Formats: sequence, C-alpha cells, structure tokens
Amino acid sequence: MALYTISDLHLPLGVDKPMDVFGKSWENYVYRLEENWRAKISAADCVVLPGDFCWAINLEEAKKDFEFLNALPGIKVLLKGNHDYWWDTLSKVENFMTACGYRDMHFVQNNCFVYENTAVCGTRFWQSPTFEHLSAHDMKIYQRELGRVELSLQAAQKTELKDIVLFVHYPPILNGNADAAFLSLVQKYGVRDVYYGHLHSVPHTFERIQTFEDVNFHLVSCNCIGFDPVLVRK
Repeated sequence: MALYTISDLHLPLGVDKPMDVFGKSWENYVYRLEENWRAKISAADCVVLPGDFCWAINLEEAKKDFEFLNALPGIKVLLKGNHDYWWDTLSKVENFMTACGYRDMHFVQNNCFVYENTAVCGTRFWQSPTFEHLSAHDMKIYQRELGRVELSLQAAQKTELKDIVLFVHYPPILNGNADAAFLSLVQKYGVRDVYYGHLHSVPHTFERIQTFEDVNFHLVSCNCIGFDPVLVRK
C-alpha cells in the first residue's frame, strides 16, 4: 500500500476543452495518464489530486470526468484548484458522489484525510505576497487560505499521527524563495514535505524538488512529471 500524488489533470471528458492545444507534451494525455496510473496504482493505494481536476463548471458537467476517475484503481483524495468551478460545499459534493455510486472519493478542505500512518492535509492556497504585490482582495483570499492550511494541520494534529504531508494547488515557492508565512506555519506543525501544482511551464533548469529550511517542496503538475503519479509514501 502506498500514497501517490499528481496534480492538474484538466480532464476534458465532460467539456470539450482538451489540453493538447498547449503543445506536444499534452498529446494523448488522458490515455497516457490512465496507462501510467493502471501500471502503478493498486486498489489499496491512495492518490492525492491537488487541484484542477477537470474543466467542468458544475457537478453534473463533471460526471464523465468522475466516471473516468472512479474506474481507475485506488483511493482518491481531491483538493480544490483555481479551475475547479464544479467544487461546491463539501456536503453537496459528497452527496453527489454517493448518489452516483462513486467509491473511495474523498475531499480535503478545512480537514484532513488519514491514510495508513499518514495525515493528508491541504487547501487551494493562493498567490503569495512574498513573490508579488497583491491587491487588498487577493490579500484577503491569501489570509483565508493560510487559515485553511492551519485548520487542516490542526485536524491532522488531533489524529496524533507524526507523519503529516501537505498538498496545495498554488505554489508556495517561486524564483528561489519560499512564502515566508506559509513556511513558518508548516514548520510549526512539523511538516517536512509539501506538494503543489498549478505551474505548467517552467524553465528546463527548474528543480522539481526544492528544500527550504528542511521542508521539501515538490512540483507535481501532471505535464511536469510525464502524467505519471509520484510516490509520496510507501
């Protein structure tokens, strides 16, 4: 049994918006994702999807994308991304999954998910004031998302598990720097690994794993990892 992650699938099955318009690296990406997933993931494994799951704007429109995900092996844990317009209240999303008969689908927001001996935490996060000047509106969202990071970490702390892994959609590092408030917060709760997505175009010199003050930050956007889920814990 193992924990994996892969972000930003941008599935187009419910909406005709394929990603291959963005270049050759996206050609046949749904097929490649499924092939890699089935070759690696077993029914007992868990895969975390840190945002931008599909292009649908509501749950009904996302049905074909969830049918695809449901048919793949493993437990799935989803977080919200900036393009997940289908994401509703947790109760509505969970009721929809139950009504459709989708199994082993879990959603993290202001909570955590326990898999084996690991607490899976996360939120969407937001643009960072460490990297750029934010408007008052963006700053308000950023502060709210920091609060959601802490709520998730507090939920993990209550489990008394020592292994806490954090997943966010927006990158908490950029241009060789880490978001100061974010880094301080994850250190407070003993987090050693943070996984993020959102970025699709990075320089060839970009290091997919970077470490700041003993915290490892892993970029796992699907096209940056060859549409192949990354091992988190084994």
